[in-house]
Amino acid sequence: MTAPANPNAAMTYRDAGVDIDAGDALVERIKPFAKRTMRPEVMGGLGGFGALFELSKKYKEPVLVSGTDGVGTKLKLAFHLNKHDTVGQDLVAMSVNDILVQGAEPLFFLDYFACGRLDIDTAATVIKGIAQGCEYAGCTLIGGETAEMPSMYPDGEYDLAGFAVGAVEKSQLINGLDIAPGDVVLGLASSGAHSNGYSLIRKIIDRAQPDMDADFHGKSFRDTVMAPTRIYVKPLLALMQAMNVKGMAHITGGGLTENVPRVLPENVTAVIERSAWTLPPLFQWLQKEGNVADDEMHRVFNCGIGMVVIVAAADAAKAADFLKAQGETVYTLGKIEARTEGQHQTIVR
Repeated sequence: MTAPANPNAAMTYRDAGVDIDAGDALVERIKPFAKRTMRPEVMGGLGGFGALFELSKKYKEPVLVSGTDGVGTKLKLAFHLNKHDTVGQDLVAMSVNDILVQGAEPLFFLDYFACGRLDIDTAATVIKGIAQGCEYAGCTLIGGETAEMPSMYPDGEYDLAGFAVGAVEKSQLINGLDIAPGDVVLGLASSGAHSNGYSLIRKIIDRAQPDMDADFHGKSFRDTVMAPTRIYVKPLLALMQAMNVKGMAHITGGGLTENVPRVLPENVTAVIERSAWTLPPLFQWLQKEGNVADDEMHRVFNCGIGMVVIVAAADAAKAADFLKAQGETVYTLGKIEARTEGQHQTIVR
């Protein structure tokens, strides 16, 4: 018979399921990752109660632009596949690409990592991916929070959230108000499903039961479905310096048909030609195995287009060539037309 626990025994936070030493060890592990992302405007380092960032004097009338997001149910697939090296970049991309479309340069990023029990190796892998995403975006991983909360999350699972802050000159804000009939809609290729539509993706995977390690057009299906979200910051900031960009749309949840209208004036419609690009193999597989209708595909997934850029017709060829030189795959998707009463603001035909 087991003796009853001593009701007067000394208790520790570790007894309650929180390991302070593990948290300290994680901070030391991630410091080199964060250090690689430092910008000259950062004041101080990791570990303070608040992160300090001095706005550059290059801005005359700076407007701060902020965005926050998570990774969604793509995390469930990461847990299932025990693949944690890409979701950190997803986290950064979802916020920095969002603030980019208003013309903002991402300045700094903060993350929130929450779990039931802290696994230092898994957390370090995730945060290394966050730091890598920040490097791609040119912003600083200036701080964050790691929360160990026993019984809040199942063993081996965690949640991620983050937010980015950027800045843009007031006179250079991109609001889409001067988009007009005749303008050209360009599309930049995505790297995969990015971080949207994964509730449907997981259901399709459950039905189809693909071999995750089998070759899928040159790499494993596992790596294909978990490919990190492409970060478009540096090429598009360079384009904005080179010419007038009228509007941009980050193609996230809601796909092409729900995101492009967010940057359009009410009097115009974006008409996108489906023949302008080839549906990538992953999306072909998802559509076939899930028997997903075309309209549903365009509302749920990016379908191979991760960012839309709208420019004047006279600038379209130059903009496409500029972005291709920056390493982007660019498609001329269609044009802006005058909108008729009751017409949807984005038509994929």
